[in-house]
Amino acid sequence: MRSAKISRQTAETEISVEVNLDGTGQYDNQTGVGFFDHMLDQLARHSLIDMTIRAKGDYHIDDHHTVEDTGIALGQALAEALGDKKGIRRYGECHLPMDDAQVRCALDLSGRPYLIWNVDLPTPKIGTFDTELVREFFQALSTHGGITLHINQLHGFNSHHIAEAAFKAVARALRLAVETDPRKADAIPSTKGAL
Repeated sequence: MRSAKISRQTAETEISVEVNLDGTGQYDNQTGVGFFDHMLDQLARHSLIDMTIRAKGDYHIDDHHTVEDTGIALGQALAEALGDKKGIRRYGECHLPMDDAQVRCALDLSGRPYLIWNVDLPTPKIGTFDTELVREFFQALSTHGGITLHINQLHGFNSHHIAEAAFKAVARALRLAVETDPRKADAIPSTKGAL
């Protein structure tokens, strides 16, 4: 099984992440940030990556450290579970509609982190959640997962729908990228011979 467990402890947060790339999308995510948990559940369900995440943070300040550090730990867990990346498809993409929102994601499990973020969340908050933290999460995930990650919003006026469409689009693209390529399951998907 391609799985990993990561623990991260700082003066600001305590995070533990478990992933199984060959799962069925089971999830048990408890970060103390309600909307973020909902988004992590979507990420697991639509990627078919089993995820168990526990986080405790300095909520008396805000949710920033908790969300960012969860992205760091999840990125590290994905990278560890992928190992040398032999046999994966490597690339994934999804063009996802959700009501008024339409978000496109393309990603490459290249080992070269890069985030393109063309998303406009029109409100500063979704409930009590700071919408700017959506980008912070994906920046941390990209950087620590070694993922070239492009997320582009085509339409949308409802911040909840836009954010959720982004998480689901990334999930669906991840699902494709981590899958084993039946035509080349014995090789690393690069002419370099390494990723």
